[in-house]
Amino acid sequence: MAHQIPEDGTLLPLMEEFYTIQGEGFNTGKAAYFIRLGGCDVGCHWCDVKESWDAELHPLTPTDAIVEKAAGFPGKAVVITGGEPLIYNLDYLTTALQQKGILTFIETSGAYPLSGNWDWICLSPKKFKAPRPDITPFANELKVIVFNKSDFDWAEKYAETVSPNCKLYLQPEWSKSKEITPLIIDYVMANPKWEISLQTHKFLNIP
Repeated sequence: MAHQIPEDGTLLPLMEEFYTIQGEGFNTGKAAYFIRLGGCDVGCHWCDVKESWDAELHPLTPTDAIVEKAAGFPGKAVVITGGEPLIYNLDYLTTALQQKGILTFIETSGAYPLSGNWDWICLSPKKFKAPRPDITPFANELKVIVFNKSDFDWAEKYAETVSPNCKLYLQPEWSKSKEITPLIIDYVMANPKWEISLQTHKFLNIP
């Protein structure tokens, strides 16, 4: 039987939740509670959580229960990720978290309308399903995964759509990092508005 997900966001398909150290982007190194929602149709072939794509595989969970569990950890920042979390209405979730004094961060491809109240929006656009133009101006951080040389020009295209205060990151796709990282180093040295993001959690061997 297919999930009937309420439009008010009081039930969400929860794939996993865990307390860890944020591994990439602007908030690298900070303690955070990760909430990974199931469901994604963006379809990145190099995705390292393809088991998140089918929302039907992940139990519909009361949002209040998710918030209560998150509030039990000392780190008062939550990262909502997926899958693609903006498939769902996240207003209820983020309001409940913020009422408990928890900062709300999101990792999104930007392919769906923006919902939720966010302290930090990490936009990671994907070629497979482009971000909506009404989301890019709200990004605090643009994190582009570099898989091949053509991704640099593609990254610049999106850098023109974000606000002047948005942080710009280039991150090597993990499986190609040996060949891509030297190219990113050269690119950032030549174009210093960009910074390098690494998946430090993989080096630290944590989730």
